Amino acid sequence: MNQTMKDMGKRLSAALAAFVISFAAAAESPAGESGIRPDGTYMFAQRDTCELFMDVYEPAAGSETTLNGKEKPTIIFMFGGGFISGQRDLPFYFPWYGKLTGNGYRVVAIDYRLGLKGQTRVGIAQVNAIDKAIHLAVEDLFSATRFLIDNADALGINPDNIVISGSSAGAITVLQADYELSNRTGCTSVLPEDFRYAGVMSFSGGILSREGLPDYARTPAPTLMLHGTEDRIVNYTKIQFFNLGFFGSDKLADRFAKFGYNYNIIRYEGCGHEIAGLMNDTCAYQFAFLETNVMGGKRYIVDMTVEDPSIERSGTVSRKELFGGE
Repeated sequence: MNQTMKDMGKRLSAALAAFVISFAAAAESPAGESGIRPDGTYMFAQRDTCELFMDVYEPAAGSETTLNGKEKPTIIFMFGGGFISGQRDLPFYFPWYGKLTGNGYRVVAIDYRLGLKGQTRVGIAQVNAIDKAIHLAVEDLFSATRFLIDNADALGINPDNIVISGSSAGAITVLQADYELSNRTGCTSVLPEDFRYAGVMSFSGGILSREGLPDYARTPAPTLMLHGTEDRIVNYTKIQFFNLGFFGSDKLADRFAKFGYNYNIIRYEGCGHEIAGLMNDTCAYQFAFLETNVMGGKRYIVDMTVEDPSIERSGTVSRKELFGGE
């Protein structure tokens, strides 16, 4: 292996190590006083190792659940935590759930299996474990979606009007899920052949591909991406080693632009992975995307760079500090 290939391998190894770090700031943040509680909790899957549940938060009483005669979508949310930790009912998320339901949206917060739980070292040699963790989460998302489809009448949900969203590891999962669905890979078999999500909202996400640059056989759902340009935990750009690579929001936006897909990207100049936790502070972008690109059916492209000195930077840590060793 020549020196260039060795350097690329080291870069990919470091990126994969950072890739699994949980967004700890979110877990330590106060919940505020939202007072929100789920209207129902349901088991949607039973695995060998665990049972998986979802919490359903109905639109707040008196909120507007339609816009211009169209029903506002149900939003599935997947928490962050590097596929190591996290939970659907973390109090940090409650204020955001409250804003969504207060604006007439139904929120479904789901469990998924943590495929890297217990891992302390992650590098190029563990790429299969990372790939498996992502696809376990995707499988669980599809199972939750199937539960909503099968129980649509009882829950008052329109299966054609479901948006998926996620933070950090959850953001990776929802982007990966729509990529798999667009290419109708084997893991999508649990869903009806003609099923598509109405939209995707990613807070610091990306896609792991073994086939080079991501290609979509079918047009992906309208997609909103928010990402810090200096994110070293979920890489903002790309890390690629031959056909194996992780493609962040910046590279995905390039692909969407090249092929004329429907997307918005909000680039936070100089920010890192803290953007993964800004769901509650970026509702204006979310509502504009949901109302225009999803409900309105318009291909309204937004590519915006934001410089906001008020955002508290999370800083960076070394691989050694995170995982030990060299």
